[in-house]
Amino acid sequence: MKELHPDLSIGQLCGLFGISRQAYYNNKKRSTKKLLETDQVLKRIREIRLVHPRMGCRKIYDMIKVELHAADIKLGRDKLFDLLAENHMLIRNRRRRVWTTNSYHSFRKYKNLIKEFVPYQANQLWVSDITYIKNNEEFKYLFLITDAYSKKVVGYKFAQSLETEHAISSLKQALESTNQTEGLIHHSDRGIQYCSYNYVNLLQDYGIKISMTENSDPRENSIAERVNGILKQEYIEPLKKNKKMGLGEIIDTAIYRYNGLRPHMSCDMNTPIAAHKMNGSLKKRWKNYYKVKSININ
Repeated sequence: MKELHPDLSIGQLCGLFGISRQAYYNNKKRSTKKLLETDQVLKRIREIRLVHPRMGCRKIYDMIKVELHAADIKLGRDKLFDLLAENHMLIRNRRRRVWTTNSYHSFRKYKNLIKEFVPYQANQLWVSDITYIKNNEEFKYLFLITDAYSKKVVGYKFAQSLETEHAISSLKQALESTNQTEGLIHHSDRGIQYCSYNYVNLLQDYGIKISMTENSDPRENSIAERVNGILKQEYIEPLKKNKKMGLGEIIDTAIYRYNGLRPHMSCDMNTPIAAHKMNGSLKKRWKNYYKVKSININ
C-alpha cells in the first residue's frame, strides 16, 4: 500500500485502516519471520532430497520435526504438505512393470508358509525377487533378498541376465550377513531361478525353510515388491541423471542410502539397519495400514 501511496506516511495509512502503528509493525515482523522460516524449511527439504530424491512428505516431516521444534517453527504435517504443493515439490508415483518371473517349468514348487507368519526379529523371514533396471534401450536385472522384519536388503546382485547364478550370488551374500539361519524361511515367487536345483540345495544346506507364492499374485510377495519400487523410484531412477555415475555404482549407492539412511513407516520410522538390530513388534506409522489387504508383516 505504501508503494501505491508514497505521499502518505505509515501512520496515515494505519489510520485509514483503523490499526495502530505497533500492530502494523508487529504484523510486518511476523510476515518477515514467516518468510524466513519457509525459506529455512524449503532449504532443509532440498538438502534431504539431494540424498533421497523421491522421499515423500510424511517421511520428511518425521525427519525434520525435531529440528522444527528446536527452531520454534510451528509447522504441522498438513501445512508442510501444502508448502511442498505450493512449491511444486510433491512426488508423483510412477507405475510400470516388466515381467521377470517364469513359473512355467518342471522344478518343484513349494507351498506358501507365510500366510499367517509375522516375524518378531531379523533373520526369521527373507523375501526374494528380481526387478528390471532400464539402461538406455536395454534391460538389466537386480536380484534382491530383503529381511521381512527390518526391510533391510541383506543380499543383492546386479546382472546382465536372468540366469540362476545371479540369484545364487545374492543368496550367498545374504548368508554371509548372518550366522543364524535356524528357523529362517526364504520366500519367493515361483520363478525358475528360485526353484532350480542349485538354489534350493543351497537353502537346504543351511537348513532354511522354503516358501513360495501359490498363484503369481504380487500381494503374496508384497514386501519384496514394495522394496523394488522404493529402490527404483526413490533412488535408482533419480541417480541415473548423474551421468558421471556408472549403473553399478548407482545400484550400490541406492542400496546404501536405502538401508542406512531412509526411515520406514512400517518400522516405526527406523532405518532398515537400525530395525535389523531390534526385536519385538515394530509400530506401523503409515495411515490406515490395518486396512491394507496383504500379508500382515509389511
